[in-house]
Parts: sequence; structure tokens; C-alpha cells
Amino acid sequence: MIGFNVAPFVGRELEYMKNAVDRHKICGDGEYTGKCKKWMEERTGTKTALLTTSCTHALEMAALLCDIGPGDEVIMPSYTFVSTANAFVLRGAKVVFVDIRPDTMNIDEKLIEEAITEKTKAIVPVHYAGVACEMDEIMEIARLHNLYVVEDAAQGVMSTYKGRALGTIGEFGCFSFHETKNFSMGEGGALLIREQQFTERAEILREKGTNRSKFYRGEVDKYSWCDMGSSYLPSDLNAAYLWAQLEEGDKITADRMHTWKQYDEALRPLERFEVPFIPEGCEHNAHMYYIKTRDLEERTALIAYLMENGIKAVFHYIPLHSSQAGRRYGKFCGEDIYTTRESERLVRLPLYYQIGEENVGYVIGKVKKFYENR
Repeated sequence: MIGFNVAPFVGRELEYMKNAVDRHKICGDGEYTGKCKKWMEERTGTKTALLTTSCTHALEMAALLCDIGPGDEVIMPSYTFVSTANAFVLRGAKVVFVDIRPDTMNIDEKLIEEAITEKTKAIVPVHYAGVACEMDEIMEIARLHNLYVVEDAAQGVMSTYKGRALGTIGEFGCFSFHETKNFSMGEGGALLIREQQFTERAEILREKGTNRSKFYRGEVDKYSWCDMGSSYLPSDLNAAYLWAQLEEGDKITADRMHTWKQYDEALRPLERFEVPFIPEGCEHNAHMYYIKTRDLEERTALIAYLMENGIKAVFHYIPLHSSQAGRRYGKFCGEDIYTTRESERLVRLPLYYQIGEENVGYVIGKVKKFYENR
């Protein structure tokens, strides 16, 4: 069976974890957390990067830093994971969904302004498949209406928009290091902060509402409770696991890109389905390769056929606005022209570090065979 995903492993993860144990420092903000933080700040150019226990928690921290509260509204696509919405719902906000672009599966930037009301506090673009949203236009809308922008860049580590790293363009950016992502620590994430003014409070929120970070830097002689907060620090064991992969970030990305291009060169010419669209100025990270079938019936048949032939291919999000919680905590602004339709057509093909050309060739062959028989 060719699985859909295998978490990356480069070989030094256990060595680094043992080193953390030997140093008797396995709680948060140890040596390896510091290495990961420095890597993210240097590679992305963000002012501050804080490693978190998940992208979900990074989003929750961003919501707190935006002072989201009851009565506020936050604009986002419905085609995303539940964490994108939950982070703001937990603060009492109403989620306002807008339709997506059918070419990138990202929020349609041209529909955002009509969703803005006097209650709107933030826009949350989601960079689907590591392909950037149209950030220039989104940032201009946010500037005109004095709104925060929180980038859900869970899938976007090492992707860029016009030369700028995803997650660094809005006030806040959120990365994921879940086992399904390009780089993994099992569960984990990071909050990227563009402006220094938010850094001190972010550190306090992340450290259970205390100024413990300042204490460890020697800036205060004792730490105390300063603000609301929670425990958003991952263990340094997790950070040690991640550090092994960040060290090999370029190698992992090149390997995934090779697979992505192998799929694309073989499948794009078939014209029996749609393949990913990469807008000009966007550099993606080969997070996923998907095809879009004619309709739901064809997708169901394709997934079943591939499974019968030992290939695990999967669909993705069920639009949030169609769910029970989505109807309770959110509303859809305008017409759902593409969100549901496109979500019912999309199939993700296996793509992971060191999947191997032979396996990719086998998947390609079976996709072609399926369409030859239709």
C-alpha cells in the first residue's frame, strides 16, 4: 500500500532528542526550541517566531493578540480546517465565510470587502497547499478598514509571495508542524509576529500569563502573573525532533518538489481533470499535489479505484459553513458558487519526503488507467 502521507524522518531526530534528555532540559524553550526559533526568524525575516504546541494554538494566540472578543466578526474562507475558525470562536467572535477562487482554492480577495461590517476585526487568509493568497490586495483592504490580518500558513512553510515568506505579510502568521506537514514534530506549530510591539505580550500569553521569558533573559529578578495566558510551549524533545528536519529544510523541499513536478509533468497534459494553478509571483513548497475531477461521483470512483490498487488518495475539507458548528458560529456572506462545488471534486495524491520515483510512477499509471477506462 502506498500511503497518502508518511511523516518526514531524516535520521538525526532521535540523536537530538537524546541530547536534550542528557542535558536535563526537556521542557519548553530549551536549546532546540531556540535553534528552531532562530531558523524561522532567519529564513522568513519575521521579527519574532515563537514555537507553539500546534498551529491551532498559534491561531489562538493571534486571536488574543488581536483582542478579538464577543460581538467581533472575522472573515475567512469556509474551505479550511476547523482550527482556523475555532481560534476566533473561542474568543466569542462570529465567523464570516466568503467564497473561494476556483483556481487556487484560496479566499477570493475580491469578495472580502463586501463582507466587512462595523463589527469586522480581522481577515484570515488561508494559503491552501502552500500557494499564497493575493496578499497585496488583502493587505490594502485591511489597511483601508483598519483590520488585522492573520495568515493561516499551516501548509506554507518555505513558500513565498512576491519574494516574501508566507506568514510574514500580515500582523501574524501561523505555521503547522503536524505530522502531515512538510516538516514535523508530531504535533506543533509556530506564531510569527511582524511587529515588535506585540512580542512582549505574545511571550506572556505563551508562558501561562507570566513574564517568565523576561526572567530567563535576566530582565527581571522574579517572574509573576501579568496577563491572561495558557501553556503554549512545546517540549524541547519535540523541538529537537523538528530541528533535525529544519536543518535539512532545503533537501526535504527539493525532494518534495521533485515529486510534485513528476506528477505535474505526467498529469497536466491529460486534460481529463484540473491540476494545481500557481499564480505568478508565488513560490510554493510542494505541500500537496491534487487533481480536480469532473464531479463528486467521479471523485468517489477514482478514490475507490486507487484504493483497490493499493494507493491511498484522499479528499480534503468539508466546507465549514455546511457543518453544524459552522451554522452555529458563522455565516456565509454572498453566494457559495465555488466552495462546495470545488471541494467535492478535489483529490489529493500521495506526496511525502522520499516517497520514491517508482511509487509516484505507479500512482501516475493508475490515474491514467482509470481515465482510459472511462
